[in-house]
Amino acid sequence: MTLVVSNRGPKSEPKTVQIAILGAGMGGLGMAATLRRAGIDSFTIFEKGDDVGGTWRDNHYPGSGCDVPSHLYSFSFEPKLDWTRKFAKQPEIHAYQLQLTRKYGLRPFIRFNTEVTESRFDDATGLWNITTANGKTITANVVVSALGQLNRPAYPKIEGTENFKGDTFHSARWDYGVDLKGKNVCVIGNGASAIQFVPEIVSKVKKLSIFQRSPNWVVAKPDRPYTDFEQSMFQRFPFLVKLHRWMIYLGLERNFLAFKRGSLFSKLFEKAGRKELDTYITDPKLKEILTPDYPAGCKRVLISNDWYPAISQPNCETLTSHIARISENAVVTADGVSHPADVIIYSTGFATMDFLAPMKVTGLNGQDLNNVWRNGAEAHRGVAVSGFPNFFMLYGPNTNLGHNSIIFMLECQINYIMQAVNTLQNPKLRWMDVHDYSSKGFNEELQKDMQSTVWAGGCSSWYKNEAGKVTNNWSSFTTKYWWQMRHLDLDEYSLVG
Repeated sequence: MTLVVSNRGPKSEPKTVQIAILGAGMGGLGMAATLRRAGIDSFTIFEKGDDVGGTWRDNHYPGSGCDVPSHLYSFSFEPKLDWTRKFAKQPEIHAYQLQLTRKYGLRPFIRFNTEVTESRFDDATGLWNITTANGKTITANVVVSALGQLNRPAYPKIEGTENFKGDTFHSARWDYGVDLKGKNVCVIGNGASAIQFVPEIVSKVKKLSIFQRSPNWVVAKPDRPYTDFEQSMFQRFPFLVKLHRWMIYLGLERNFLAFKRGSLFSKLFEKAGRKELDTYITDPKLKEILTPDYPAGCKRVLISNDWYPAISQPNCETLTSHIARISENAVVTADGVSHPADVIIYSTGFATMDFLAPMKVTGLNGQDLNNVWRNGAEAHRGVAVSGFPNFFMLYGPNTNLGHNSIIFMLECQINYIMQAVNTLQNPKLRWMDVHDYSSKGFNEELQKDMQSTVWAGGCSSWYKNEAGKVTNNWSSFTTKYWWQMRHLDLDEYSLVG
């Protein structure tokens, strides 16, 4: 039922809401810093790693960096005035996260090396019972999952992997103890990580074999260092940073038009990609291999200035034959050819469909979130799921972007969740749960909008599940999302006292 909480009569003191934040990546740190800025200290961050950073702690492979301009890849309440280049590298982004942690005094609130295995809602008490891998159970009024979509490396199932005698690792778990110099290196996958580390290692190895499942649309990266003059101006006149952020934001926001199927911007985008390919690749056979047969944006568009020059090197080959098996010292393709390998690097992305796995989440009446999501994950505004009271997500279903900064989306979600936390401080209120019909209405509109985008096209990608439902990407401009997330509409929720 829906409970109307009256504000008449003597005012009660606001209750203390205990908040559990899962993950100390960009989302979790942003949520925690915002709570601290609001004077709320009743929270704990549970982090499975030994430091903050999430994906930017883990993805420290050579050349790792961001494909969103630096000044927009930071929180509006904590701008970084001294970014060294237009597109920051991993060490600088991780340093920003450490700076954020220090400034807002977050370390005392973080339990490192603590993985949450289960979150179970207790209908009787209105509390979440949170179980960690070491068997301890903690209770909280509110759970905020900031686990993200890119935190669990995905490994392909290939026959014979256990027989390989050389070194293997995933790009998201780069092993710097393995010397690649003079080695035969096989890279399985050619996505966003490979496009960054391949140019860094190609000159060191004896031979580099890249196993490509499908070609990518690749466009130029307008990257360069900021000059000393630019940096000094940003630090002397911080308003210039705000102006610079707005200019970047508006430029990226316009790019959404390139992901509308059949649009003029889409055609111009593909033209730019073909020009980039023609500029660097002259070998007709290699050009054919690298030419996509699907609309730009259907899969993640990659930006790079050195990918094509790198894979054109004499010691580099791009292969499209299916991998049949792995032997003791080679990768064997379906055509029977053995490709010598001293090292195998998996650049095969992440497990993106199971948003909260391997954690088990149990809501009202014992319902399992995995079962609720059996046909594809979805959430109300990407944040809340009906039947799971006081449970919120950052970077949840359908909040990934193909054209702008995820930090912008995170701030919209954090603002929304803060309004929920303030609502739950009412001592007469135990929990709030989004109505099922509110969530269904939102997601029906979202999926309807999605059909006009390239993400709903015919290609397979990590944006959608096997049934073809797009579960990861937002379906419109980020301005639309911001408008919808400005105010928490309590009419969309059951308020239980």
